Amino acid sequence: MKITEHLEKTIGETVFSFEILPPLKGFNINSIYENIDPLMEFNPPFIDVTYHREEYVYSERENGLLEKKIVRKRPGTVGICAAIQSKYGVDAVPHILCGGFSKEDTENFLIDLDFLGIKNVVALRGDAVKSETYFKPEANGHQFASELVEQIRDMNEGKYLDEVIEKGHNTDFCIGVAGYPEKHMEAPSIDSDVRRLKQKVDAGAEYVVTQMFFNNQCYFEFVEKCRDQGINVPIIPGLKPLATKKQLSLLPHRFHVDLPESLIHEVEKCENNQEVRQVGVEWCIQQSKELIKGGAPVLHYYSMGKSTNIRQIAEAVF
Repeated sequence: MKITEHLEKTIGETVFSFEILPPLKGFNINSIYENIDPLMEFNPPFIDVTYHREEYVYSERENGLLEKKIVRKRPGTVGICAAIQSKYGVDAVPHILCGGFSKEDTENFLIDLDFLGIKNVVALRGDAVKSETYFKPEANGHQFASELVEQIRDMNEGKYLDEVIEKGHNTDFCIGVAGYPEKHMEAPSIDSDVRRLKQKVDAGAEYVVTQMFFNNQCYFEFVEKCRDQGINVPIIPGLKPLATKKQLSLLPHRFHVDLPESLIHEVEKCENNQEVRQVGVEWCIQQSKELIKGGAPVLHYYSMGKSTNIRQIAEAVF
């Protein structure tokens, strides 16, 4: 079922969903099930599965040439989504990136998803790899997420890259995209970032999932700006509970979000990460309750491969 269809069925109530990371190489599918199982009693209609580009380094060989070596690789998102749908009977939503994909790679990825009956995707540009200062698309790849959305929309209309195929099979993907309540790090302003989001929606995106935030006012103001720009698709808030003191500096640096002073103060008083974890849970519970009162259609939690704190929050909220 499409995400938009799930939302139509639950008008007037807020539903629970979450996102998982594919495990690092060396771990099997059970490592995913162990984190999903404790959350299934809260009836998530869908589960997002992120996609991570290969990470690599260049090492110099004896002849002076450089050799590219992959140092980090996660199992395939397509296979994980198929396994989740088969085991749990819920919709799995794979993320698909511009980064690391040519247009042909993207088409083949989508063909596999369609073959497996996966009806939803989240289209993202993706970040630059560590060896790049700025994002660089693959040769014959997409520079912007809006272009990726257009390709997915074209396949929904039976338009493929191969011009020999005059009328191909129409896929039927529901397309989600990312939104940034505190703006994307590369955007010059929040208003310009919202205009970028409008381009993605105009290209065919049917819902938005936001980057994490810790001040609900950022979300409510972001939704208002989107509506003012004519973005009328559902906007799903993304939430992540703090779990370690290190995240006080890590999250603002990596995700370019601001942390409220009152949250920082509570975390700084903690003597260990167990106490930080509880502060993060309690803060996220209050965020969740306020967002439900404010009419959020879904609360989408970034589990980052761990489900214990997400379960605590869900028990208090749903």
